[in-house]
Amino acid sequence: MNIAVIGLGLIGGSICKALKANTFHHIMGIDTDPETIRKALDQGAIDEEITVDKLGEANLTIVALYPLAIVDFVKENADRFRKGSIVMDICGIKGYIVRNCTPILDERGVIFIGTHPMAGTEHSGFDYSTATLFNKASFIITPSENTPQIAIDLVSTLGACMNFGQVVVATPEQHDTNIAYTSQLAHVVSNAYVKSPSLFRADGFSAGSFLDLTRVAYLNEEMWSSLFMCNKEALLYEVNNIINSLTEYRDAMENDDIDTLRELLRVGKERKEKSMEFYGQERR
Repeated sequence: MNIAVIGLGLIGGSICKALKANTFHHIMGIDTDPETIRKALDQGAIDEEITVDKLGEANLTIVALYPLAIVDFVKENADRFRKGSIVMDICGIKGYIVRNCTPILDERGVIFIGTHPMAGTEHSGFDYSTATLFNKASFIITPSENTPQIAIDLVSTLGACMNFGQVVVATPEQHDTNIAYTSQLAHVVSNAYVKSPSLFRADGFSAGSFLDLTRVAYLNEEMWSSLFMCNKEALLYEVNNIINSLTEYRDAMENDDIDTLRELLRVGKERKEKSMEFYGQERR
């Protein structure tokens, strides 16, 4: 199968490397940076560089760009995709992407499927891409009501070939509601946490909890600001919820109310314990 990958950053580059390591598909790459293309060819991540004029040769096109750029790319190249082929994105939000891309391609007999590989690092760019990035991670697929089952099965199989641990099928709305909590809120909190004036006074006083909480503060502001705004309603709900919770802790301490503070901590601990049982996690 001919697979075109648009955008060879961390995720796009890792997709190319995982596919080349585990399948015999022919991988065609597009990127605006000539140096990235050179590296991808030299490392065997792609078989050839193509231009958008050759998109019609692809049975599957994977668009690995920022949210707004994904929609722009699909709109600008809608007539270039092969009829009957599949176009999928790998963006961290799904509602905005699916709503804007599906109707355009439906009209042309092209199948659009939204996906989200739940993997990444605090780094970005092709230099950090690896063939093992997706090992044991979740691969979320958000088909529309009219998506052919054969297309869903093909994309699911592709996920298995890249060594994802599980494939999760959800609606775009379910995805965005959950991802606001499990991913986007964590990035907001981490990024806000490091703005304390105490950050540069803590040398020798930090350990695992500090590293865990600050890791994702090192983010790509262009990509994440776009993701946040495209999922604004769901993320604002989570941000407001954590602000309200933090206020309870603050008020208990300001009022020297140790009983309330102890209760807040107990409830949080028990919810974490229940979540570990639910997700099959070990204590850490």
